[in-house]
Order: sequence, then structure tokens, then C-alpha cells
Amino acid sequence: MKALRGAVLAGYMPRSAMSGRAEELFGNPDPRVRSAALGALHRQGWLTPERAAGALGDPDPLVRRRVCELAGASPGSYLGIGELVGALEDPDPLVAEMAAWALGEHGAVEEETGEESVTTGLSAMASGHPDPLCREAAVGALGARADPTTLATVISALEDRPAIRRRAAVALAAFDDPAADEALRSCLADRDWQVRQVAEELLA
Repeated sequence: MKALRGAVLAGYMPRSAMSGRAEELFGNPDPRVRSAALGALHRQGWLTPERAAGALGDPDPLVRRRVCELAGASPGSYLGIGELVGALEDPDPLVAEMAAWALGEHGAVEEETGEESVTTGLSAMASGHPDPLCREAAVGALGARADPTTLATVISALEDRPAIRRRAAVALAAFDDPAADEALRSCLADRDWQVRQVAEELLA
């Protein structure tokens, strides 16, 4: 507990003091300490892409999820698009879900991986991931990116669980396409009242 408290407080230390503690914190066997250390370095402005990439390979999902979260909060600063696309296939669904959210926070892709790898990865998650939270996050990310080639995937999500249908309805509003408008109007007859409400508000 003392080590965890120290890792949290490190984010509020003078930057010079934090530099000497980074290796100690990241070498701690407690994943909560390593996760808190990522947040401390982020707060201090010292989290590097190299350190973030190392955290993405951490054996504990808590650390991997935290670095994906930080990558989404600071797009382009810590993890590359290719690394986040790879994290969509993380065996822990909470890590994969956070990677999808982070990709939704990124703007236009200018890296070698290209937009195609992002849309392919998110579309595959939205339509086929066994965890509904991952499918929901992927649909939300597709809406945030609003790539016209993914509209069919978002529309097909209207056949999923209620929470995912609600997310899909919101995502449809980002697409400038008559098919998106038609799909949103179809939500007015959805059996879930929250889906209907979302559609009513967006169409109004």
C-alpha cells in the first residue's frame, strides 16, 4: 500500500524527483503501482512512447488498459495507431475495449498503417467480438471516426443488444448519408425505449 501511495504522489512531486523513481516504480511487482506510475509520468509530462510501448506489453491487463487510456487522452503522444490496432486483439476484453475508445479519440491517420487497418480492426470488433462491451466501444469509435466505408457495420449493430443499438444510433448521426438517416428513422420503432428516445432526439 505504501508503494502504491508513493506512485500516486509521484505525479505531484517536482519533476526532478520523479526522474529518479521511474525505474523503481515500474519494477514493482504490484501492477497497481506500475499503473499508477504511468499516470504519474503522464501528469509530469515524462511519459515517453518507449515507456508506453513497454507498458502495452506488461503481463498484467491493468497496466495495459491504463496505457491505452492515456493514449486516448493524448492522441498521438504515446502509442502509435498500429500499436492500438494490435491492442484490439488483447486477450483481456477491458484492454481491447479501451484500445477501441483510444482509436476513436484519434483524428485522421497519417501513419504507415493507414486508415484501412483502423477501420478493419474496429469493424471486426464491432461485428464479431464475443464481449458486448468491446462491440459497443468499437461501434462508438466508428461513429467518432465517421469513415463512410464503415456505415454498413454501424447499421448492422442495430441488430445487437440494446446498449449497442443505442450506441449505434448515436454513431449514425455522424454519417452524412441517406442510408444513415433511414437507419436512424428505423430506430423509432425499436423495442428498447432508450433507443427510440435517442433516435427521436437526433432526428428532431
